[in-house]
Amino acid sequence: QVQLVESGGGSVQPGGSLRLSCAASGRTFSSYSMGWFRQAPGKEREFVAAFHRSGIRIIYGDSVKGRFTISRDNAKNTGHLQMNNLQPEDTANYYCALSTPGNVIASMLPRSETYNDWGQGIQVTVSS
Repeated sequence: QVQLVESGGGSVQPGGSLRLSCAASGRTFSSYSMGWFRQAPGKEREFVAAFHRSGIRIIYGDSVKGRFTISRDNAKNTGHLQMNNLQPEDTANYYCALSTPGNVIASMLPRSETYNDWGQGIQVTVSS
């Protein structure tokens, strides 16, 4: 059974940075695409970033482009989301996810149904 555990969340002032990590167990990490999503209270789940299993294609949501960077370390079965210049609107619960088995078309990466396994989520709060 796959287990995904996020870490690195917390509170930060506007303009600050945080680095989220997602540790995976129970699956060969490199065989799957990885994504990050977030959900704020009263809002729908929003795509943040994804890293295709090929290691070539990386996609970002429009609201985080230029500020967030997704990465993965297949040897350590770990993914990361570096978040810079955080703003209050980035406040949300952040989730990492692994894709369904098999090849995934890159254009499907922003869709939550592309992912089979999800972490429990971690809170990020940006306020002054």
